[in-house]
Amino acid sequence: ELAKQIQAATAAKNNALVARLKAQFERVEAQAALLVKQNELGQIVEQSGGVGLNANTSVEATRYFYSFPANKLELWMSLESERFLEPVFREFYKEKNVILEERRLRVENSPIGQTIEKFLDTAFKVHPYQRPVIGYEQDIRNLTREDVQKFFDAYYVPRNLTIAVVGDVNPTQVKQLAGVYFGRFKAKPAPPDLKVMEPQQQQTREVTLRLPSQPWYLEGYHSPSIKHPDYVVYEIIGSLLSDGRTSRLYKSLVEQQRLALSAQGSVGFPGNKFPNLMLFYALTAPGHSPEEVGMALRQEIEALKSELVSDIELERVKTQARAGLLRSLDSNMGMAQLLLEYEVKTGSWQNLFKELEAIARVTPGDVQRVAKAAFTAENRTVGRLLSKEG
Repeated sequence: ELAKQIQAATAAKNNALVARLKAQFERVEAQAALLVKQNELGQIVEQSGGVGLNANTSVEATRYFYSFPANKLELWMSLESERFLEPVFREFYKEKNVILEERRLRVENSPIGQTIEKFLDTAFKVHPYQRPVIGYEQDIRNLTREDVQKFFDAYYVPRNLTIAVVGDVNPTQVKQLAGVYFGRFKAKPAPPDLKVMEPQQQQTREVTLRLPSQPWYLEGYHSPSIKHPDYVVYEIIGSLLSDGRTSRLYKSLVEQQRLALSAQGSVGFPGNKFPNLMLFYALTAPGHSPEEVGMALRQEIEALKSELVSDIELERVKTQARAGLLRSLDSNMGMAQLLLEYEVKTGSWQNLFKELEAIARVTPGDVQRVAKAAFTAENRTVGRLLSKEG
């Protein structure tokens, strides 16, 4: 209630009332803080031998994760089910300020952060990929505790929760304990499926910002979701162009022409559950312009369309892709994260183990076919970050 009064007084520009209400709010917040046991979950996890307690949010999901000794499986089930059973968002306003500060660091105080935000807003017109993960400043400021509760009630439901457990555990015991602890959750409808489809782009889109920064060049092309059979071809193209010092972009733009200090590209930006972008970006070298970088990048892209990739170069990239995937599966945490990704995004964790076959099937003709279809002027979005003196 006090938060709403402060918001109303701020809108009315009643500074005296705002000051009084904020002082009252701080007193109430201090009283509420006495009810909070700071970092109790983290302390329990650490005392029980757990490591890596963390969480992150992408454009598609929020992940909570840590590693525990195998003999603490039941404690893990208890802690994680309690976390989501009946949470009390007691420190909501404190955390809101933390998020605002995080946005200031990532976006307002970051020229490339501002550029990427504007770039996505230009490349997407209706799909939620258009919006930044952290949200817009005004939306964060206007967010209420009731908004968070409604979101939690709609999306933190059993049918929208996926768990991956990897380690020296008994699958039967895992299922049994999950039923005991997570079975306490009330059944609720699944959140509605996202049905918004981004319309096909018809012409080149461009966005330019002038900020105190070294110049950057960005170029994106709409590409399919992870479920599409050609997605792996886009991944191979990304590796051909920008995976390491033997890649085409590094050798041409960085090493030979010295137009850029770095040049990268990959599919799945900003996510890959839905149709997304294949994004190329380069930090312009001193004495050169984003336009020069763009022209050189375009030459490398056109080469993929006009000439077949050699069997030797393709096999090298495919070997790197297979090795990278196997390295990701080399740890319990890596395997758990990938199993989770494929279950949520493709409908089955088993699709993860079809990736090696999919990589092996990619041919030079596939690379050329996808390059011709995707890398067109009509499908292109260009972003430029230009230096602003002073």
